[in-house]
Amino acid sequence: MRHVQGHDQSRHSLMSKKIAVIGGGPAGLRAAEVAAIAGASVTVFEAKPSVGRKLLVAGRGGLNLTHGEDFSSFITRYSGPDQPPEFWEKVLSAFTPSDLRDWAAGLGIETFQQRTGRIYPREMKAAPLLRRWVECLRGLGVSFEMNHRWCGLVPGNPHQVEFRIHDESRTFTADVVILAMGGASWPITGSDGGWVSTLQGLGIKVNPLAPANCGWETKWSPQLLAAVEGQPLKNLVVRAGATEAKGELMITAYGLEGGAIYQLGAVLRDMPQPVLHLDLKPTFTEAQLAQKLESSRGNLVETCKRLWKLSDAAHAIFRENLSADENPDSLARHAKNCPVHLTGPRPIEEAISSAGGVCWSELDEKLMLRRLPGVYVAGEMIDWEAPTGGYLMQGCFATGTMVGRCFTAV
Repeated sequence: MRHVQGHDQSRHSLMSKKIAVIGGGPAGLRAAEVAAIAGASVTVFEAKPSVGRKLLVAGRGGLNLTHGEDFSSFITRYSGPDQPPEFWEKVLSAFTPSDLRDWAAGLGIETFQQRTGRIYPREMKAAPLLRRWVECLRGLGVSFEMNHRWCGLVPGNPHQVEFRIHDESRTFTADVVILAMGGASWPITGSDGGWVSTLQGLGIKVNPLAPANCGWETKWSPQLLAAVEGQPLKNLVVRAGATEAKGELMITAYGLEGGAIYQLGAVLRDMPQPVLHLDLKPTFTEAQLAQKLESSRGNLVETCKRLWKLSDAAHAIFRENLSADENPDSLARHAKNCPVHLTGPRPIEEAISSAGGVCWSELDEKLMLRRLPGVYVAGEMIDWEAPTGGYLMQGCFATGTMVGRCFTAV
């Protein structure tokens, strides 16, 4: 009986806690859900007229929720300057890709795994999931305050949280504050990075927000664009420095897009003069490619396309930076290490996600701001990044779960 009384007292203590979740994306909504299940009084504040807008944008591509690869490989997909060792193994072990699929199933959303390992809702839509999730949150007693843009915080017990609603101001008191306002990609959805100056004003170190999972610009020749703009480069190995990625690229008017270059964004950003090297025929060695040309006569550059079975796009890239020395060995070497000099990433507004954010040194092991006890950070506001493929969504759900639990432990 004493155990039951202790549990009831603890739950009553939780129910007396007022939790302000600022940001209505996946990380914020998940934190609100976890805290509400534990019995806390939760209010979600969102700067836009509705929650989940970035989730809906992601849903245009089918809503890639997570990935089914081996867990030991999964946890290596996350990077960030000075992030704590084994952080992602810890947080993802507490809310795994399987847990995310089970969570979706609990909302009545069936998921499936593609051959690539990516996991999607069976309907390939975000709206049904979001609608059921909001209904679930309301059923748990979560309140929603829309059109509330966070503009300040006065630390205390409780905290005074300041918002702007159109041209008016409002202060909300909260025992615990969870910040989950995203990075600065897709600002039309509300993730505009406006929180950076507010946190800096509170003494929190924030690394500059930068585009991640984005296209990169280069100066193509008019001849190349006229011939192959909008065409894909398939089955590549792409290198930036000592790092390589496999996948596809798309030739655009401004440069290159695609999963292969997205994976190399962090390395490219650190290069004073970013350059990609494309292996256009990764299943062949230089010697094998050269041998195919040994008995050829005439224009070897054009012969390469036929004998190596290069697509129009691959052959155009191959020719773009070709040196004058055209013998079988040099052509084979060029095909295996074809350079594309880049001028910079596309604007952050176009990026799928952003790097930069709250420095790891500002956070404790529970993602609480050391300078502001009782204030937690989740999702893309923290300085981490991951490639596309479900890793971003999983990271937001997992960090949201972590901060939703950490102050409810009894």
